[in-house]
Amino acid sequence: MNRESLAAGERLVSAAYVRQGCEARRSHEHLIRLLLEKGKCPEDGWEESTLELFLHELAVMDSNNFLGNCGVGEREGRVASALVARRHYRFIHGIGRSGDISAVQPKAAGSSLLNKITNSLVLDIIKLAGVPTVTNCFVVPMATGMSLTLCFLTLRHKRPKAKYIIWPRIDQKSCFKSMITAGFEPVVIENVLEGDELRTDLKAVEAKVRELGPDSILCVHSTTACFAPRVPDRLEELAVICANYGIPHIVNNAYGLQASKCMHLIQQGARVGRIDAFVQSLDKNFMVPVGGAIIAGFNDSFIQEISKMYPGRASASPSLDVLITLLSLGSNGYKKLLKERKEIFLCLSSQLKKLSESYNERLLHTPHNPLSLAMTLKTLGEHQDRAVTLLGSMLFTRQVSGARVVPLGSVQTVSGHTFRGFMSHTNNYPCAYLNAAAAIGMKTQDVDLFIKRLDKCLKTVRKEQNKESNASGVDNYDKTEDVGIEDMALKLDHVLLDTYQNSS
Repeated sequence: MNRESLAAGERLVSAAYVRQGCEARRSHEHLIRLLLEKGKCPEDGWEESTLELFLHELAVMDSNNFLGNCGVGEREGRVASALVARRHYRFIHGIGRSGDISAVQPKAAGSSLLNKITNSLVLDIIKLAGVPTVTNCFVVPMATGMSLTLCFLTLRHKRPKAKYIIWPRIDQKSCFKSMITAGFEPVVIENVLEGDELRTDLKAVEAKVRELGPDSILCVHSTTACFAPRVPDRLEELAVICANYGIPHIVNNAYGLQASKCMHLIQQGARVGRIDAFVQSLDKNFMVPVGGAIIAGFNDSFIQEISKMYPGRASASPSLDVLITLLSLGSNGYKKLLKERKEIFLCLSSQLKKLSESYNERLLHTPHNPLSLAMTLKTLGEHQDRAVTLLGSMLFTRQVSGARVVPLGSVQTVSGHTFRGFMSHTNNYPCAYLNAAAAIGMKTQDVDLFIKRLDKCLKTVRKEQNKESNASGVDNYDKTEDVGIEDMALKLDHVLLDTYQNSS
């Protein structure tokens, strides 16, 4: 309420009470004013009452919420369902204009402010997370793969002769498809095995650059966050190669924003060489629904070019989600989550190492990977490939999500390219293994429950492998005697396993 409204209220309620209420409101407004003035994430998270006041104040600035508005165009913020309107806090116009996702909409000042503030807060968080020299970023309502595609399409106009993208191999379909979708030919650089780790083959990268010629190469497409035993690419060395040959460098930093090691690699790569843009997921790093990413970089004009490449307006939902999340947490709250994630990683590493040794397995030594761990699966019996896949289905049916089992020799064709040893990031990794990651938001009880269920599944798989070895071809799963819950679950595991193998 403005001053005149408050004065009118004093004729109905004691002036002292009105002034007290006015002061309380000013405390909310003070936080909002500081946010708009500084454009940085507040140190301490806001209460929901402040957040809702702020969002309401922004929403009423959009033309679809004007009292007496008369819209006669095809896009006037009309919504058939009141529930849908409330779900979006009545931000209906989206963000950007047809020529630029970061542009201001004349009839949606509130949504435009929301977009600008969100991008400013996210930039502040990227600096806080370990890349202080980043100059610009924006939230795009697409997941990581399509956001990478947008970066490649922007580079196309700068390098019209280019047809190849140099790509150190990582077995993740969306980043491979992002290059195919943009119309380029990925040149896969196989990783080299150093100890247990799979690392970037720098000599092969430079040799391929010389063979193809820099002008024919759109960019180097590197990766930070990944599943062990692969580790983040050697970003500093790749950045130097890119700088020396005048080749752009795009980094897939999918869930690396939460890992200080990954962010340090990006910062150092930009310092010693060339990194044009780095892309990270919203859902993996900020615990919001899937559907958004952040494109960031060190050259303000190039990041603006990428935003102008996006065709049409865009959904404001990812921006709204991350804005609410960051204002709720505050920078201190987010830093606390980053600290807790590091502690959880150490906890998971310790417990997984202890469990692996109890089964004569071992935790792979991957010190350069700050997010993911891998445990060998060498001792599951003579039918090892089937046992490894069975273990994965058992974990899934016991509600363990996120863990991956990687058998030997898996072959997968993605967009016409055949990958041998798929999921292991190399043609012939020495052993099958199991992956687990310590991501932001994970709790100690998640680790404890995972270890408990994994232990039980390993015992059951070994027991079943021994049965098969002793049965000499007799089917142990056609018995007619009564079975317990665990046996029923095991039968389901075998059904899922057969379904998976037939579909492959």
